[in-house]
Amino acid sequence: MLRSKPRNAASARAQKKREPMLEENVKSSLFIKGSTTSEVVMDALKDLYALHRPNAILFSKKNDLHPFDDARPVEFLSTKNNSPLMVLASHSKKRPHCLTFMRTFNHEVLDLIELTIERSLPMEAFEGVAKPAMGNRPCLVFNGDLWETDDDFVKIKNSLMDHLGNGNGGSHADKVNLKGLDHVISVSVDLDKTIHFRTYMVVLKKSGTKLPKVELEECGPALEMKVGRTRFADEAVYKLAYKVPKELAPKKVKNIERDEMGDKVGRIHMHTQDFSKLQTRKMKGLKRGRKDEDGDDEDGEKDDAEEKPKRRISPKKSKKNTSD
Repeated sequence: MLRSKPRNAASARAQKKREPMLEENVKSSLFIKGSTTSEVVMDALKDLYALHRPNAILFSKKNDLHPFDDARPVEFLSTKNNSPLMVLASHSKKRPHCLTFMRTFNHEVLDLIELTIERSLPMEAFEGVAKPAMGNRPCLVFNGDLWETDDDFVKIKNSLMDHLGNGNGGSHADKVNLKGLDHVISVSVDLDKTIHFRTYMVVLKKSGTKLPKVELEECGPALEMKVGRTRFADEAVYKLAYKVPKELAPKKVKNIERDEMGDKVGRIHMHTQDFSKLQTRKMKGLKRGRKDEDGDDEDGEKDDAEEKPKRRISPKKSKKNTSD
């Protein structure tokens, strides 16, 4: 049980690190060895651990964990190591070669996803191929309609993005350094709900232009898995876990929206335009000459004169000179 007040300065600093922050630190992952394992599932666990380094911890000792039956040991490990992501390797006759992906929110289990390995090729099987550098973030690619249409697979995709993002989850990058992007993780799903996990190295070759020619070379691990048992939290808990603080939420700009293609569309409100004052393109053929302008002026003057009413002038009487 956590104390409300720390005993000393060291415990106060440790407790402060676990408090909620606007910008969370990089998430660390725990890779746990179950009580009974097989060579197949342990090779897959070690390869996933290699892809997550240095933000990962591998437990070499066996741990008797059954998260679907009792989640308290899992929550204890999450709180002790301050790690919200965990992967458990287990093997039994009823459920062979199982990888259980677990997430916690506020140190309580958020979701449990059990994936059974049917076929696998470890990294050691791909000889002569370079391996991903430690700490580099992968490019995640999800192929298949079920990732968007099926409710369970939507949550599985969200969980895998959190686990495979090397501690950064499914965050988007505005800019990408091609030298730092050295591997791609492709996760595909078929109509029969089989998950295909592949890892490729990015090879940049000369193309004769500024942009290099990009080729992909498989480096492992390669896994084919089926979805087993799953357990998801309530929608209210997911809504609270996905909540973005007001300080980090993007400010909404009036009259600006995004269309289906992601393009920015704006709406402008203008006053009523007076088309009589609208400046149009001047054409030489429509320009009037000086004679036309003079003729129009004379005609205009005549019209004005005709419109004026005529005044009647009375004749002046002539005076005659009379001589006496």
